[in-house]
Amino acid sequence: MAVDVTYTQDGRLVFGKVVCDCGIEHAQPQVDVYLDAGILKNVPAYIARRGFGKKCVLVADNITYPLAGQRCQEMLERVGYEVRPCVITRKDHVEPDECACGEVLLSIQHDTDFLISVGSGSLTDITRINAERCNLPFVCVGTAPSMDGYTSAIAPLLLRGAKIHRNGKCPEIIVCDLDILKDAPMDMVVAGFGDVLGKYIAIADWRIGNIINDEIFCQACGDMVSGALQKLLDNIEGIKARTEQGIRALMEGLLLAGLTVMIIGHTRAVASVEHNISHHWEMAKLARGETPPSHGAAVGVATLMVWPAFMRFAREGFVEKPDVQALLAGRLSPAQRTDWLQQAYGEEAARAIIAENPGDFLTDEEHARRIQRAVNRYADIRSVINDMPDLSVVRTAMQTLGAPTTPAEVGIDEELAALSMRAGKDYRTRYTLFKLLDECGLLESYLA
Repeated sequence: MAVDVTYTQDGRLVFGKVVCDCGIEHAQPQVDVYLDAGILKNVPAYIARRGFGKKCVLVADNITYPLAGQRCQEMLERVGYEVRPCVITRKDHVEPDECACGEVLLSIQHDTDFLISVGSGSLTDITRINAERCNLPFVCVGTAPSMDGYTSAIAPLLLRGAKIHRNGKCPEIIVCDLDILKDAPMDMVVAGFGDVLGKYIAIADWRIGNIINDEIFCQACGDMVSGALQKLLDNIEGIKARTEQGIRALMEGLLLAGLTVMIIGHTRAVASVEHNISHHWEMAKLARGETPPSHGAAVGVATLMVWPAFMRFAREGFVEKPDVQALLAGRLSPAQRTDWLQQAYGEEAARAIIAENPGDFLTDEEHARRIQRAVNRYADIRSVINDMPDLSVVRTAMQTLGAPTTPAEVGIDEELAALSMRAGKDYRTRYTLFKLLDECGLLESYLA
């Protein structure tokens, strides 16, 4: 059963108790989320309720500070808060890298009581990791419905060009003013939509991980995400027109998806191979000195790219029984796998990936077990895939929004797109259909 969500008169989302028998210990969300029109003015009152103190660092960039950050600063100062702005100025998009994280860290003083981020994905993650490291409360003022990380406790960061994930703080307060959100650039609205659509793949892969590896699947979190996805599709025209109802539906989907990370302590419900591909593109573009595509837009394109593999496996299954001994004999050795990761991601990124994913160096016994389980439980896997909507539904929704649907539209060349379809499975240990196809000797034929 999904968690119930209601609104109070002041626009606060109230999350009901998560009821589930999956076996995962569920954390009850301890975050005040406000989603309504015209509520930016209430930020000082929301903060006062939590009693964080009077001295804060406000994190924004050269776009979000004049949009909403300066107003927040002035409102807080009028009622006695001491605000130290940290405005990260970049010619292009702010990346959550060591430089930006360091700018915020150096702005934090020994007497800082709390942090405020004013922005969307990167600024939220930069502030989140500093809040965790400095053990400070964290307030988030969202400026665009572009990503699902507002309610997350995981920070995707860049370290020496490699995408890493670190535990961070979930904000204690999140303020999303619909008057600001619905005026966000359309490409950021599209990005948020793409980020949510990727959850179809994430949920399917999580369920497949449950079938193959007895990984615990949380039905409550799965239902939360599935419900958010359906609400998005039901409000596609409103999202396109950026109506209050449409943007509310989109923002609810992003918030609820991110909320699952807090509830279960990991990102299984919200990110899988489609996110891995997006991360690969980002790292590759940065390594070339080029601007990476928007995360959400890239996730949307990657979702369309991997979807046909799911449909094909549900349609064809195992045409021939896998030759387990031949597959074991053809496996990459640890040294060969390391070489492959270095070729696909570069030395620095490969080193980080290996450090974070030691479980991908399978024993022969484990590899053979996975193959046999995939064969024996094929009907269950097919049932999972058949629960996904038809690809045409998702593609039509994206086209309705004018969202990019091909790698070329987000600046990804054919060579990198092809490489990412092979390398995406290796970015994280978590089990995916693409790992299944690879371990069963089917992936190359699917990608040929």
